[in-house]
Amino acid sequence: MSKLRFKSVEEASSRKAVKVDMPKERVDRYFGRQVFNRAKMYDYLPKKTYEALVKAIDNKQPLSRDVADSVAEGMKRWAIDNGARHYTHWFHPLTDGTAEKHDGFMEPDGKGGVMEEFSGKLLVQQEPDASSFPNGGIRNTFEARGYSAWDISSPAFIVGNTLCIPTIFIAYTGESLDYKTPLLRALNSIDKAATRVARLFDENVKHVNSYLGWEQEYFLVDEALYTARPDLMLTGRTLMGHESAKNQQLEDHYFGAIPSRVEAFMLELELECHRLGIPAKTRHNEVAPNQFELAPVFEETNLANDHNMLLMWVMDEVARRHNFRVLLHEKPFDGINGSGKHNNWSLGTDTGVMLFAPGKTPEQNLQFLTFIANVMSAVHKHNGLMKASIMNATNAHRLGGNEAPPAIISMFMGSQLSEILDKIEQLDDHKALTLAGKNELRLDVAQIPELMVDNTDRNRTSPFAFTGNRFEYRAVGSSANCGSAMIALNAAVADELSQFAEAVEAREAAGEERHSAIFAEIKKLLKQSRPIHFDGNGYSDEWKAEAQRRGLDTETSAPLVYDAYTRPESIEMFERTGVMNRKEIMARNEVKWEMYSKKLQIESRVLGDLAINHIIPAATRYQSLLLDNVYKIKQLFKGEKADRIARQDMESIEKISDHIAAIRGEVEAMVKERHKANRKPNEREKAIAYHDYIAPALENIRHHIDELELMVDNEIWPLPKYRELLFLR
Repeated sequence: MSKLRFKSVEEASSRKAVKVDMPKERVDRYFGRQVFNRAKMYDYLPKKTYEALVKAIDNKQPLSRDVADSVAEGMKRWAIDNGARHYTHWFHPLTDGTAEKHDGFMEPDGKGGVMEEFSGKLLVQQEPDASSFPNGGIRNTFEARGYSAWDISSPAFIVGNTLCIPTIFIAYTGESLDYKTPLLRALNSIDKAATRVARLFDENVKHVNSYLGWEQEYFLVDEALYTARPDLMLTGRTLMGHESAKNQQLEDHYFGAIPSRVEAFMLELELECHRLGIPAKTRHNEVAPNQFELAPVFEETNLANDHNMLLMWVMDEVARRHNFRVLLHEKPFDGINGSGKHNNWSLGTDTGVMLFAPGKTPEQNLQFLTFIANVMSAVHKHNGLMKASIMNATNAHRLGGNEAPPAIISMFMGSQLSEILDKIEQLDDHKALTLAGKNELRLDVAQIPELMVDNTDRNRTSPFAFTGNRFEYRAVGSSANCGSAMIALNAAVADELSQFAEAVEAREAAGEERHSAIFAEIKKLLKQSRPIHFDGNGYSDEWKAEAQRRGLDTETSAPLVYDAYTRPESIEMFERTGVMNRKEIMARNEVKWEMYSKKLQIESRVLGDLAINHIIPAATRYQSLLLDNVYKIKQLFKGEKADRIARQDMESIEKISDHIAAIRGEVEAMVKERHKANRKPNEREKAIAYHDYIAPALENIRHHIDELELMVDNEIWPLPKYRELLFLR
């Protein structure tokens, strides 16, 4: 094993950057080349079909079968012209990944040959097997039928030689078995509710769109070292490993020069993204060694989520071509930063108004505060649900440490806005509202121009922060489907906006002037949601105690955090907004508990195998060398001198024996607890048992292994160490 390890280290050290052929044309010439976007639709569809499809997309209306047949014919011609031989319905099952089944563009012609065919029926609907995807008990194993249905709002694209058609995925009985279905429902709900409120200020508003800009953090490790770490290969994180003497403490990696091998990878990744219509714009080194970030331009939330799911697949494919492996686990290395996927979320009208941006008139500021107050109230009422929407077995390792936000949902609003919100309760008239945009900052340096400073700072310890014209949901994990967080957030805000509109309309019906009614409701919401507002240090113990006093959800056990979905107020909110029904919610929680248990079960099995079959033999081998050395010392030297010389080796021998015995005992106890957990009668109790007994056992075993790593001869240690994994050569 040690020979394999050192061969891997030498192989990793010899890697050179892969040359990437840059396209000769400008990025605007090849951006979206592999996407059936509106330009391609215009070229390949009859004019009437194109107009009907665009109208259906813009107005969120269904398509007739005749139009679908015409779209299918044009889409097929475009796909075949661009080298596609197969098509697939591409969807997001409850696995946090994507799924696809490929079919060829061919049908028998009845004469012993085949013909290319792709009808509207095949475009609109397919029937993949539903029994093997997580379903939370909605479907029995023998009930295999499920349906995928075309999402016209997200354009089809080509990967390799396959036309990929974004779709929803539902059970035969109609319940959603994916993330896209409830996400689309949530986006429709917030469109209706936010439009209703926006029309209180401007009757020309017809739609409000939800926008998402995700920031994808990730680690890169050399493929040779990755394959020498079974824990990385099977769980996505290192289950053992003592911290490197140098990691991120010098803060020299953040925004540092990008290594040439990584830059070559990033360049090819961007090229692939741009061809697929993913507007990748920003790249940089992150805080931890080997950690990086990619961020795109804001897009409509459904499309942004599809692009993020596609990106994670593309990242893996491109990384392999550069002899890297991408780690999207939220905490692949202990003791340094984990990876998140900050969700920058905003709302905007079809008239071009961003609803979270301060205005220049009292009425515009009143509208701004209306939407701010409703978001604050929604997040306050459903803070436990917000946390449950981003919680899983992997993100639980990240939250609360090394710049990740804590497992308590609070909202950072910034000093200027916080001051205004505090004063609003004392105001009697909305016309007194004044909100500043960016301010000038003058520096006494002749060569530096005036800087424009935002009206709010940033707070890295806040899981949900206002950042000038949007909210940054920092708690989302790097491997997650953004849909989970966006479903909960958009649904909760939609529900709050609907109630707000009803309250204002009731006041108007009673004779109150509209703006006065709006202002009165804003004041009420701000007063009620005051506990969610916190601009301080989210890492402090004082905040944890204060949050509990405020009535916020401070639970940290993932299986118990999931209970927020099944609370009456959550179920009622999802049902009122039409996003999910009770059966779908209960089923999803079953899946969450099941996935939590399975991930810890895999980690337990992997660590047990590595501890018993890799670490203990290596430690025993080194212990034997020490024993042999002691024996030789006793032979060469006599009496007290021999004892004195051998004493240090004897102390090491005893410590190694203690650690080996502890590892054996802990692994045996962990296996027994795992068997007990597996016999629990339901998924919730099983997940709780895994959290309470298996997760601590993993840490206890790791402690002893990490201590042995510091003692055992480096050439004998069987696995690449952090100092090798974390610094690219």
